[in-house]
Amino acid sequence: MNFTPHGKHLIAGDWVAGEKTFPSEPATGPAHDFAVGTPELVDAACEAAEEAFWTYGYSSRAERAKFLNTIADEIEKRAEAIAQIGSQETGLPEARLNSERGRTTGQLRLFATHIEKGDYLDRRHDEALPDRQPLPRPDLKMVQRPIGPVAVFGASNFPLAFSTAGGDTAAALAAGCPVVVKGHSAHPGTGEIVAEAIHAAREACGLPEGVFSLIQGGNREVGAALVQHPRIKAVGFTGSLGGGRALFNLCAARPEPIPFFGELGSVNPMFLLPQAVASRGAEIGKGWAASLTMGAGQFCTNPGIAVVIDSPEADAFINAAKEALGGVGPQTMLTDGIAEAYRKGRDRVAGGTGVRELLATSCDLRNATPYLYETTGENWLANHELGEEVFGPLGLIVRVKDADEMRQIARSLDGQLTCTLHIDAGDTELGQSLMPILERKAGRLLANGFPTGVEVADAMVHGGPYPASTNFGATSVGTLSIRRFLRPVCYQAMPDALLPGDLRG
Repeated sequence: MNFTPHGKHLIAGDWVAGEKTFPSEPATGPAHDFAVGTPELVDAACEAAEEAFWTYGYSSRAERAKFLNTIADEIEKRAEAIAQIGSQETGLPEARLNSERGRTTGQLRLFATHIEKGDYLDRRHDEALPDRQPLPRPDLKMVQRPIGPVAVFGASNFPLAFSTAGGDTAAALAAGCPVVVKGHSAHPGTGEIVAEAIHAAREACGLPEGVFSLIQGGNREVGAALVQHPRIKAVGFTGSLGGGRALFNLCAARPEPIPFFGELGSVNPMFLLPQAVASRGAEIGKGWAASLTMGAGQFCTNPGIAVVIDSPEADAFINAAKEALGGVGPQTMLTDGIAEAYRKGRDRVAGGTGVRELLATSCDLRNATPYLYETTGENWLANHELGEEVFGPLGLIVRVKDADEMRQIARSLDGQLTCTLHIDAGDTELGQSLMPILERKAGRLLANGFPTGVEVADAMVHGGPYPASTNFGATSVGTLSIRRFLRPVCYQAMPDALLPGDLRG
């Protein structure tokens, strides 16, 4: 199947061209032109979303579940075209795109099932106590209600699961909030065809036009206009710390500040405890290399740091990681800009004081090859920039003197999406001393695994203290993510006829 994008925006049910265009920059295949977004298009989409909210925000859970399931069906109908254009634009293999498509549709169906159960509404009822002294208590009912139109920014590294119909969009639609998506310029054709699927699902379900709009990228003015639009009540974002912080500041500076749910990445440190290293250090080293290079290291959960107590056994771990990384060839990165940023990150780490090179390779253009470096715990603690994320397959080993210095390293960490312990039974006491520290640092703690890959499930937390994310109480993956786009409302002595449908009876 040959899919040729038309390059238009989807604004409240209409495909809209623009005066200016920008070309895509595919890894392979032909480039295509796409209309550049404008503040005027942002305004039209946001006003339509507000109008749609008066209907969609008061729709039943069954209606919204049907919509989510229909979106999943429409995406699957376009599976071949999505794999084709997605692979061309990003350089990701079709197998990865097919897997990510399954995750995206599975997420939509999971959210549909979840909202139909109704538990997420956290319904509460305090019955009236008319005879209570010294004052009676009125009847009180509480339920979670949708907040209004939501802006979603597509992510560069996940053209499906974190983009047009990805987790933020699915969560907002499940909550009852219309969505305006700013597509990512790294994969505009993929965004377009997924928008076609959502558009078809909306028509099939008879929902208002403003429930979903897609505005293609092309300039930063669009993003600024979107987060500052008075109709937008929350923002979902996955991307860089710099870009996310700039949008976060704009949200906070509005006359009506709104929540900005930004997932900004982290270094996802692993702590290798002595008994685990002694018994299976080489195995851990090989596993780390595989996780570090998966998808050219372009995952926000990429475990870029390994902390290990200096010992002969640590050498076995390091040598195994080095050997495994040395066998990994060049991989295509998502964009030329990401590839350039990776090389700059490599140079920053390599040029750091007290950093020793263990594996040097050569990468250029849009390719990435792995690098491995080593430093001491003392040097890590003295150089904060060593803890900054390098987006790509680069690993840094921190050799510490003892358990006390390992705990110092843990305390020095900024907020993380994940922290991992490699631990055996003999390491329990050290692990127990690390856990209170790591709980304060990350949203997900792992034992004897690797964090790359995030399960979409009820118990998943994909978030963490800043700068991993801008809201430590939220997750961008899993059914709990729906709660970001809801707010509690209490109804006092309200007649049943005036209550939301979820509270009647």
